[in-house]
Amino acid sequence: MKSPQQSAPLSESVPTEDLADLYENAPCGYLSLSPHGRIVKVNTTLANWLDTPAERLLNRTIHELLSVGGRIAYETHLAPLLRMQGFVFEIALDLVQRDGRKVPVLANATERRDDSGHHIFTRLTLFKAVDRRTYERSLLEARIRAETVAKAEQETAALREQFIAVLGHDLRNPLAALAAGVRMLTEREALSERGIRVAKEMGSTVARASALVDNLLDFARGRLGEGLTLSRESEVPIEPILEQVVAEIQAVHPERAIITEFAIEGPIACDPARIGQLAANLLSNAVTHGAADAPIRVQAFTKDAHFVFSVANGGDPIPLAARERLFQPFARGDVRKSQNGLGLGLFIVSEIARAHGGTVGVKSSDEETRFTFTMPLEHE
Repeated sequence: MKSPQQSAPLSESVPTEDLADLYENAPCGYLSLSPHGRIVKVNTTLANWLDTPAERLLNRTIHELLSVGGRIAYETHLAPLLRMQGFVFEIALDLVQRDGRKVPVLANATERRDDSGHHIFTRLTLFKAVDRRTYERSLLEARIRAETVAKAEQETAALREQFIAVLGHDLRNPLAALAAGVRMLTEREALSERGIRVAKEMGSTVARASALVDNLLDFARGRLGEGLTLSRESEVPIEPILEQVVAEIQAVHPERAIITEFAIEGPIACDPARIGQLAANLLSNAVTHGAADAPIRVQAFTKDAHFVFSVANGGDPIPLAARERLFQPFARGDVRKSQNGLGLGLFIVSEIARAHGGTVGVKSSDEETRFTFTMPLEHE
């Protein structure tokens, strides 16, 4: 069997590298120093960077080529490391041209010693770092700007939260006076049918304003370090509290259909006022944002050592991007347009849930939007 023929390799002329030219015109600067730090050899590339003939650089000290900062870096970093380990890499230095302009470089250095260990030369290889230094400086400036903006935002947020706390406290007294006045009118004065209706609407408005103030104060306490306060009671019949909340909302919005389904076994260890506030906020949210012609469904039950409370309403689904911000403070304006809140209701709901060791979540589809609060019956 014939073996396949192999063609002979084509002869190729390989040029010989000119080592002298490679040293002189390398894409980096070469510099050799005596043990006393004087220049004994320098390549043409470095001489061109410094705009100085190579022969005029010989016998000068390395310090004469460096800026003040470069001299400090050389003496405090490069030279000590060289003495300890015999080499250094990527030390940032600034060379100075004849006209005073700086040339940023990165320096690698090694020591050359004889067989007896005596120091003969220090060899430095210098790489221009103009673009790198500009990039690093831009990163530093961007970081400083970002920190300045963040600090300003933190100061603004702190000022806003302090203002909210003061405002909430100052609003409580006039609201309490209004509520007392409305009660006096309805209980002690003979009012016409129209007067009774107006007084009832005034009472509902005052109650809604009081709820907003409570949300403001809860938000301020949470953000100013006090946290959301709980008065947890061990044996609380929760069903009457939820029924009262539903009745109050139904009285204000008689045109809305609210369907309840409660299956709560025994009392629950919780803060009853806070659970009532959570239920009222979720139910008010459903009234505000749900479809007017669809019933609101309120469920509460105990199962698998957990208490579960949910409110569902019809209407358009909440966009996924909006759901991610629902429980953040003041998210109302970004999520849905409404004239009935500050965007704190769901934030307070999430804080109450967290304070009870529970969670609150939302699922939204074309069929319904459902908020669900889940809390363990046993708390740590």
